[in-house]
Amino acid sequence: MKSTWRWTSGIGVGLLTQPALAEYGYNLQQPASRVAHDVFQLHNLIMLVCAGIFVVVFGAMFYALIKHRKSVGHPAAHFHENTTVEIIWTVIPFVILMGMAYPAAKVVIDMKDTSNPDLTIKATGYQWKWGYDYLNEDISFYSTLATPRAQITGAAPKGENYLLEVDEPVVVPVGKRVRMLITANDVLHAWWVPALGAKQDAIPGFIRDIWFKADSVGTYRGQCVELCGKDHAFMPIVVEVVSEADYQAWVAGKKGAARRAAADDTRAFSVAELVERGQKVYESNCAACHQADGKGLAGSFPAISGSKVATGPVAAHIALVLNGKPGTAMAAFGQQLSDADIAAVVTYQRNAWDNKTGDLVQPADIASARGGAKVVAAPAAQ
Repeated sequence: MKSTWRWTSGIGVGLLTQPALAEYGYNLQQPASRVAHDVFQLHNLIMLVCAGIFVVVFGAMFYALIKHRKSVGHPAAHFHENTTVEIIWTVIPFVILMGMAYPAAKVVIDMKDTSNPDLTIKATGYQWKWGYDYLNEDISFYSTLATPRAQITGAAPKGENYLLEVDEPVVVPVGKRVRMLITANDVLHAWWVPALGAKQDAIPGFIRDIWFKADSVGTYRGQCVELCGKDHAFMPIVVEVVSEADYQAWVAGKKGAARRAAADDTRAFSVAELVERGQKVYESNCAACHQADGKGLAGSFPAISGSKVATGPVAAHIALVLNGKPGTAMAAFGQQLSDADIAAVVTYQRNAWDNKTGDLVQPADIASARGGAKVVAAPAAQ
């Protein structure tokens, strides 16, 4: 197996060192877990077997075409069934298939064995982001694309990790067996980090699982690999593998941030604070559909600037953000965003662009709306 890997890798290195091909890769990512290593080796083995079959079959075919052609005086043969030949061309493919099936089955069975995890994380796919719940640590957060819109629209040069960077990576300790529970909130998604050998479809209403154990500290990147709508290409996955000490420090930091977020839900903000915070929330959660200028996309996503929602009754605006709109791409953000974040983004939308309503929505108003109480926005302080 090791010689197979070296032989195939040598060919890949030779191709990649050609000047015209320097930006292209012809193999899988460097494996960073045992499962990914097994997948890598299996891939190389099967490719060699297929290449061997190709050479033998097409070699025999072209030899027969060239050496037995009519132009060199070779007479056509007339024959019917041949039991020996039929047995040979049945037995040999069967043996080859069984020879490939055995190592493939071992790898697949190992990939599906999610028993005895050290850490369990639930990943939920949304249009278009990932939500993570650390079931052992009582930590939850959402991970969204961090690539600036200017790079996506071509207004700025592409960064090193273009479309493969997020605001909140998944953080796990090195050498620990991590079980991932994969599901989706709306449509089909798929969670895939190739260097870790982890890939699983995310299906609404179902929970499926995979596992990985990273061999070394580092950053490993993946993507959603199921066509899930307009921004399918914009929901990457980043896994940060750190030492046990750094992981515990991260856990403590996340729990502290959760306590501060809970405190934010009980305080009152100034309009400037809400607008500043609301713009960040909007850019992370709303701009993909409604655009940074609030103009939307004609025929697909309605404009917010000058809309009846953002300039009409504030209670209806809050209800739409909290509960979404069934049958449309408008998701319900009530479970995704805190009271403070929803208050901020609603205040921002009602005071940005052409809206200028002067309304101020506080986290307490969102809490009331969740409980069904009537909400009346206060005028923003001038």
